[in-house]
Amino acid sequence: MKIITLIENLVYKQGLTAEHGLSLYIESDNKKILFDTGQTGLFIQNAGNLGIAIDEIDALVLSHGHYDHTGGLYPFLEVNKKAKVYAKRELFEPKYRSNKTFIGTPKNENLLQDRIIYVDEVTELDEGFFIMPNIPIKYPVDIHSDGLLKSANDELIPDDFADELFISLVRKNKINIITACSHRGITNICQAATDYFNLQVQLILGGFHMKNCTTEQYIHITHYLRMLQPLSLGVCHCTGIEKFADLHHECEIPSFYNYTGNELKLLD
Repeated sequence: MKIITLIENLVYKQGLTAEHGLSLYIESDNKKILFDTGQTGLFIQNAGNLGIAIDEIDALVLSHGHYDHTGGLYPFLEVNKKAKVYAKRELFEPKYRSNKTFIGTPKNENLLQDRIIYVDEVTELDEGFFIMPNIPIKYPVDIHSDGLLKSANDELIPDDFADELFISLVRKNKINIITACSHRGITNICQAATDYFNLQVQLILGGFHMKNCTTEQYIHITHYLRMLQPLSLGVCHCTGIEKFADLHHECEIPSFYNYTGNELKLLD
C-alpha cells in the first residue's frame, strides 16, 4: 500500500503546486482511494504530473466540511464519473469563521446525485482500510475550534465538528492512523483507533491542528504521544512547522514533515 500526498501547504518538487489544504491518494492492490480534495482542483493537476489517473479512483473519503479539504470535490466529480463519496451526514452543515466568512462546503445536488454515501459506522472500504466516523471526546483539552462556527437553527454556534472522520489502515497487526485536521483532537482520534482495534500504532499521518494551540494543549498532546509511542509520526498542513520541530525534539519518536508529492509505502 502506498500513500501519495497530492496537495499540501508545502511543495519541493518541480512541476507540482502547493496550497493551503490537503489531499492524499491511497493505493492498495485492490483499490485506489482519495482522502480529501484540497482547496481547489489543483490536486488533479498534481496527480497528472505524478502519473495518477483521477478518473480511475474508486472512492473519495472526505474528512470534514471545511473548504480547504473539500474545495476540489466538484472538480473531482467532473473528472471521475464512478467513485462514490464517503462522508458524515453533517458534512454540508454551513461553516463560518468568527467574522461570518463562509468556509464550508456548498451542496450541489446534481453532481452528488447517486454518488454520496453517508457513513455512520466504522466502514471497511478495502481489506484493512477503515473509515472511522466516531471520535469520542475523552480529552476535552484537545479540541481545536479556534473561533470556528457552524449554523444551526438560524444562529451561529461553536462548531463541534460532528462531521469529522479519519482513516485507519491495519497492516501487519498494527494501525496506521490517517487524519486531516484533527479538530476533535489528535489524542481523541488516536484513542478512538486504539480502543477499537487494540493494536500498536505504526504511523500517525496528517494535520494535528497545533499551529496555534495553547501551552496546555501542547503539553497534553506531547505527553500523550510519548505514552502512545507510535513507531512513526508524519505531520503536515495545520500542524505548523514550528510545532513539528518541537514535537520532533520532545517526543523522541521518528518523525517527518509531509509535503506535496511525498510518497510513503506501508508494507503488507
